[in-house]
Amino acid sequence: MYSSRAKIPSHWKLLAAVWCVIILLLAGCKGIPVEGEQKSRQNLNEVGGSYRPRNQRPVLPSLKTDASLSDFLNFTVLNQPRVESAYYEWAASVQRITVERSLPDPKLTFQTDIADIVMSLMPGLMMDFPGPGKLKAAAGVATAESEGKYFAFELSVLQAAFALKKAYYELYFLSAKIAVNRENLELLTSIEKQALIQNEVGKVGLQDVLRAQIELERLTTEIDNLEDSRNPLMAQFKAALGLKAEEAEPPVPQKFESTPLELSFDKLFATALAKNPRLKAMEAEVRMADASIRLANKAKVPDFSAGIEADIKAYPIMVRPSFSVTLPIWRDKIAAQIAGAQAGKRAAQARLSSEQIMLAVEFAEKSFMFRESSRNLALLRERLLPKARQSLQVAQSGYLSGRLDFLNLLEAERTLLEFQLSEVEASVQRELALAELSLIILGTPPLGAPILPREAIQSKERKP
Repeated sequence: MYSSRAKIPSHWKLLAAVWCVIILLLAGCKGIPVEGEQKSRQNLNEVGGSYRPRNQRPVLPSLKTDASLSDFLNFTVLNQPRVESAYYEWAASVQRITVERSLPDPKLTFQTDIADIVMSLMPGLMMDFPGPGKLKAAAGVATAESEGKYFAFELSVLQAAFALKKAYYELYFLSAKIAVNRENLELLTSIEKQALIQNEVGKVGLQDVLRAQIELERLTTEIDNLEDSRNPLMAQFKAALGLKAEEAEPPVPQKFESTPLELSFDKLFATALAKNPRLKAMEAEVRMADASIRLANKAKVPDFSAGIEADIKAYPIMVRPSFSVTLPIWRDKIAAQIAGAQAGKRAAQARLSSEQIMLAVEFAEKSFMFRESSRNLALLRERLLPKARQSLQVAQSGYLSGRLDFLNLLEAERTLLEFQLSEVEASVQRELALAELSLIILGTPPLGAPILPREAIQSKERKP
């Protein structure tokens, strides 16, 4: 006795089961990480854990006038959009390593023969296999690119820190300039009173009083200009912190903090060559170009495709395996790919050499600026300023006793003011030179910055 329901042939059941298994396997497939991929992801997770945990901005340090400069630097690094942009560009480049080393997606195929009726029904599976070594070479290019992107991120951190320090020093020394000018304003007011007294008793003419008043007006205007210049400097300070125009004005740290740096210039230059992030990025470009040459040479290797189809209309089921291979016969194209990659490497090496030369020039310039400003500070503080103060005291006594005219007294006051302002200017130049040497040239990150140790990002095997 037969059932009223049509039976499904057992081979169809088997085929359906096989297809279900294939689909489930494909849905859960993972590739095999290549050398450097796991390390790159580990580095990204390590930095991201402190810089952008769960891709969210961490709690920013509280900014107060009594906060340390380190708090402001940490705020800058975590809040500056340029740093965030460089971080996510690095993160994207790390993800590209997995993309480049992965096999192409398999393809489900379907073929049928139709006359008056469906003669055959052939579902199948097709897979492309790049030639041996091609995926590894492509992943090598992506790995070297990710290293370069990391150093670009590191450089953005250092540049953000330098921009903040520059604005901070200029604001601090602006206050010092204003204080110097106010001190001299009080001194000129006292000199004006002396001139008035001398004029009232007939010892000097009205010209001395007018000269003192002219200097007072000039100095008052200079103070007003300096006070007004605080606005653009505050805008720079606010921008360095990554704050938008509509956000509230940030406080400025009141305590002055210099850049610590152990100065032995021979050792410092060797450190700069080993740690400068611009050089490291250029070295990564050379490694990427070298990997590109290896990838271009793989163009000589054929690619493969393999697949299988089954005619489920036939009984028994007919299975049709297929196999194809590319034929890399265009030798001029392959030669051009290799030559182009080699030219790219030579260009990268030339850029690296140029950057090394420029680094030596910048190091020499900033080192000279530091030494020059240090000598100027020592000269002003130890010799010129004490003598200028003494000269002014002598000039005041001589003017009151009638032995010295007003122009000599005024010249002594101007000399003291000039030396005091020169001291402030030399201090600014010294601190800016120190900050640039430490951050931009030596690549020394601020305390707590999300920077990897140098050995963590670059392996010995990939050094150019």
